[in-house]
Amino acid sequence: MSESNIFKVLADKQRRDILVMLKKGRLNAGEIAEKLGTTPAALSYHLKLLKDADLVMEYKQKNYVYYEINTSVFAELILWVEQFGGNK
Repeated sequence: MSESNIFKVLADKQRRDILVMLKKGRLNAGEIAEKLGTTPAALSYHLKLLKDADLVMEYKQKNYVYYEINTSVFAELILWVEQFGGNK
């Protein structure tokens, strides 16, 4: 996914909140919905956009689906942003 699409996904506060939650470790959808105080349908929408942007990964374990941050995409994004920094 292109950087512009990633920034569109990151523009939403709830999606950023999901990423902050996942920074501490993987969570299932129920845990995320409870912490956000959102409906399963709304959460599903946000998680789909985050997955489509490769910002989160999904793991199925028994009857649960867990989500965790895809750190490799963030590393690439940091490298991309750093190109605009000044010379030191």
